[in-house]
Amino acid sequence: MTVLRLPFLLMLAGVLGLAGCSVHQPVSLYQLDSGSPVQPAQSAGMAVLLGPVIVADYLQRETLLQRQPDGSLQASTDGRWAGSLSSDIDQLLLRQVAGHLDSQRVVLAPATLGFTPDVQVLLTITRLDSGEKQPAILDAQWRLIDRRGQVRDNRIIHLQEQHAGNTAAQVQAQGVLLQRLAEQLSVALKPLANQPPIADTPRKSAAKPAAPAVQQEKQPKIPMAAPIRTDMEVFRF
Repeated sequence: MTVLRLPFLLMLAGVLGLAGCSVHQPVSLYQLDSGSPVQPAQSAGMAVLLGPVIVADYLQRETLLQRQPDGSLQASTDGRWAGSLSSDIDQLLLRQVAGHLDSQRVVLAPATLGFTPDVQVLLTITRLDSGEKQPAILDAQWRLIDRRGQVRDNRIIHLQEQHAGNTAAQVQAQGVLLQRLAEQLSVALKPLANQPPIADTPRKSAAKPAAPAVQQEKQPKIPMAAPIRTDMEVFRF
């Protein structure tokens, strides 16, 4: 019995293995669409330091998440990100902002030594997701810091984009949202391009120590004589 049963078990295992291979489907890899940004021509355009760009923790993974009708998130079964989503976001914003400003002087943080930006962009992305029946949504906030270290603009952004429902359409919609974010950011940056140069603050000369008061020689004060007229001329001291 044992000899006859062994070939049967081996055959059954092989059939199940072939069935599993036929059911398994390859997972698609996705990247954000940067659109068609204009290639900047000015090598001496506006200097912008883009970043740090902070992305929500739940987005820092290769898993492509799907927003459910009840607000929960589930991992996609047919797709994932082809690499780092944070890096894709950085590169998309860099190319879009540089194109809108027509400047080759848009760099990602941290800046190289010797680069002095006209404006630094502090950007936080708290939400970027979608679902089969949920629109793509982007929530973000930026702060613009001028060369004097002053906050020139602080804005909270909420953007929404509809899509066809499949995973590819969702990823495309998320890319469109980031392109719209870059466009609005560029509009806010342009007025800060012509900032007056920082004047050198004159150094205050060291306060000279007050000259010691010249001690006047103490001389005995002689009271003035006041004449008192009586029958005789008398002087009272």
